Amino acid sequence: MQGKRRTLKLLTALLVLLIVGLMAGAIHLQKNSNALWQIINEKCLPNMAANGKPAPCQQVNRAQGFVTLKDLNGPLQYLLMPIEKITGMESPIILEPTTPNLFADAWQQRALLAQKSGAPIADSALSLAINAQYGRTQNQLHIHISCLRPDVRQQLDALSPKLNAQWQSATLRKHRYQVRTLSVAELAQQSAFIRLADEIPHARSEMGKYGLALAQLPDGRLALLALERNWLKLNSGSAEELQDHKCAILAQ
Repeated sequence: MQGKRRTLKLLTALLVLLIVGLMAGAIHLQKNSNALWQIINEKCLPNMAANGKPAPCQQVNRAQGFVTLKDLNGPLQYLLMPIEKITGMESPIILEPTTPNLFADAWQQRALLAQKSGAPIADSALSLAINAQYGRTQNQLHIHISCLRPDVRQQLDALSPKLNAQWQSATLRKHRYQVRTLSVAELAQQSAFIRLADEIPHARSEMGKYGLALAQLPDGRLALLALERNWLKLNSGSAEELQDHKCAILAQ
């Protein structure tokens, strides 16, 4: 009897995984996964070249190799994307030393949210996130610059005294993250993608499984958070789950 129950549980788990996989595939099929790249390549870059205006992008920074775009989701959310065609976390291009330090660039662009809101925004309310290969709908690398969830803010504040430059496990939004601290200078010195590939075992060969997020800690340090996709736990690697695009934290 126990053997039959174990078999039934295993079959149920496999069925759930199959359904989740089919749902993820359906989402990708329903949406134009190249929409962001088309905006960059067919609108922002040509408009900037023709008349010096980056619309619909907010800016085209050829020197640093990125564009910024106001996302339709949320009043303040922006996206930072490379000018080069880079699909996402799984692309080997992100680990090349010559590739722009996009995470550092995105953190430097956080002032866009304050400009949009018309009022200063504390860094403690802000965050960056990029989703794993199967936790996204677009095949152009894009870093979400948005507000941090209030409950995640509280969790990070509580974790802060225990965090250091070594990767540690922590549960946020019911998912297991690897978290380490770094300074703003360290963020600028080395790509967060390369740091992940070099420091977490086996990550370099499986980068597409990872999502990354960044938020400030109460003492001014930065927390880099890595989320590995795990279908058995219904986790698609969407680090964007730590963000709140409605920015409820600003009302506190």
